[in-house]
This record gives sequence, C-alpha cells and structure tokens, in this order.
Amino acid sequence: MSDHLNAVTPVAIGAREVPTPGDVFVIAEAGVNHNGDIALAHRLVDIAAASGADAVKFQTFSPEKLVSSAAATTPYQRDRGGSSDQRSLLEALTLPKEAWVELRDHATEAGTTFLSTPFDLDSAEMLVDLGLPALKVSSGELTNLPYLREMSQLGVVLLVSTGMGTEHEVEAAVEACADAPGLVLFHCVSAYPAPVEECNLRVIPRLTELHGIPVGWSDHTPGLTTALGAVALGAPILEKHFTSDRTLPGPDHLASLEPDALTDYVTATKQLAVALGDGVKVRMPSEEENAVLVRRSWHAAHAMPAGTELTGADLQLLRPEGGISPAVDIRGRVLARAVEAGAPVTDADLAG
Repeated sequence: MSDHLNAVTPVAIGAREVPTPGDVFVIAEAGVNHNGDIALAHRLVDIAAASGADAVKFQTFSPEKLVSSAAATTPYQRDRGGSSDQRSLLEALTLPKEAWVELRDHATEAGTTFLSTPFDLDSAEMLVDLGLPALKVSSGELTNLPYLREMSQLGVVLLVSTGMGTEHEVEAAVEACADAPGLVLFHCVSAYPAPVEECNLRVIPRLTELHGIPVGWSDHTPGLTTALGAVALGAPILEKHFTSDRTLPGPDHLASLEPDALTDYVTATKQLAVALGDGVKVRMPSEEENAVLVRRSWHAAHAMPAGTELTGADLQLLRPEGGISPAVDIRGRVLARAVEAGAPVTDADLAG
C-alpha cells in the first residue's frame, strides 16, 4: 500500500477502526428496500448480519422536510417506484419513529453495527440520541454546506458520499465538516446502476492523498469488479445496496444484491483486503518448506580435504538450500575442514 494510504489516521466507527490493516469495513445498505414494512426491515437486518457485513444501514427522513410537493421523481425512481412525484414515493417508504429503536436493538443483538442516512437535522438528532456511532450523508447533500456544518456539530463521525461532485465541491464539504470528530468520504457515481466505464476508481487514492482521510466506495455497479478494484486501490470501507428480493416493487431493489450475492460480496472483498498485505516483500511462512527444497546452494563437486582453496571446478550449484547461497561467491575461499562429495558447503566449512 502506498505511503499516503498508510498515513491516513484511522476513524472509529463504534469499536471498529477504518482503515484496519487486512480488512475492509462493509456497509450493507438496506436503504428503503423495506418498502415501508417494519417486518421486512427486520428481515433485512438478519440478511445483513448473516452476510458478514460490518454494518446495516437504512435511510431516515420526513418526506415534507426533504422534497417539495411538486418534485418529480428521477427517471430510475419513476421506472421502478410507480409514483410520478417524489413526495408520494417517499411517504410510502417511511418507517414510524418507533421502528428505529427496534432496528437498532435488533442489529446490536445480531452482531452488526446499525447506521442510517438522515435527510434532515431532526432525523439526525434522533439517530444520535439512539447512540449511532456515525451518520451517513448522501451524495445529494454534498453541496448543502449549511447542513454539513450542522451535522458536524452532533459529535459523531460523518460518512459523506461525493456522487455528482467535483474536487472543488468535495474540498468545500470537507471544510464544512471540520468540527466532526471523524470524517470518511465515499467516492460514488450517482447512477442506478452506475456504468462501470464511468466509475473512475482512481479518484479513491486521489482524494485520500488530497485530504488525508479514509475514502471508500459507495458501489452502485452490478457485480464485484469495481468493489475489488476499489479495495485494491486502498478503499478501506464499502457500501452496497441489498434486498431480500430484486423483483419487489420499489426504486432500489433492481440495483441491489440478493442475500447470497451479498454474502459473496462481503466474502470476496474481505479476502482481497487480507491478500493485499503490507507491501513489504519477504519470504512468507507458507513458502519455508518449499524454499529449502527448490532453491540452490553451493555443493562440493568432489571430496575435498581441509585447506583446499576453492575453484569453480570444486563447486556446483544444486538443490536444496542447505549450503551457502549462490548470491555469495565463495571461489578463492579456503576450507577449514574436509567436505564430502555432494555435501553442501556451509559457512562453518570455510576458514576465516
């Protein structure tokens, strides 16, 4: 891993640190895929926990505080949500206030971290009162600097997505979040699904270098390719939408992973995080037994008495590794003791 990635100061999300060497923090994004049904929301918590994800995340909002009554749905929402205006769509995807306590407790009991994305300050304060260790900020709020400043005063880590943003807008957002106890950025392409050719994953190390904070990948692409690429480029945290059933009505199901695919996603990205290592080239423990057998060393070409001054004709390079390495030229050295034909020549065999 490059020096600028190693220099990032970890941010605590509950008991976990991001980045943690050899791991990636995976947020399973339930979002609004509960379709306004508390029972389905609880089912999503179970799916996230079973997948091995480190956190399950929802979205918390009051429709009247988020969109005007005249706001049209986006094309992808219109295609999948069945409503022509955002207000009606969001009202159908709202959970009652008491649901958040239930879901928090359920996630804790299931062994995963409970997170949510608030879309207004009242929702954010309610989530902080529930003890959430971090709050997600959606890409749509990247330029909402007054909101970011208010969020940064709440005393919890902020996870800020940067979809649709420019470097200048990201810089302004980072400055607006200066009072937060910790900040994580997410590179993101706000399309559902996001075209792979537009993912520009090299933004991840770029933003890490510019801001010296963890930068993850909020993944709206199909498949595993971009998630693996993001982890390889240093992303210590991922976010991925999931659902119980991609055929359900609602705006986000079709771009979400079903349970088995979510498990595969978590498993593969965490395996890659382990595989990346620390970047220092050393012989690994699993190589030891093979190294001895397949590396060569200096061996006696014939029996030689003590006092022999070694020449090329006296030596041959053979497996195993038990003698002096071929990297060391021992021609001209003198034997301190006799060596049998075919025996490895060791440091102890040489005078001086």
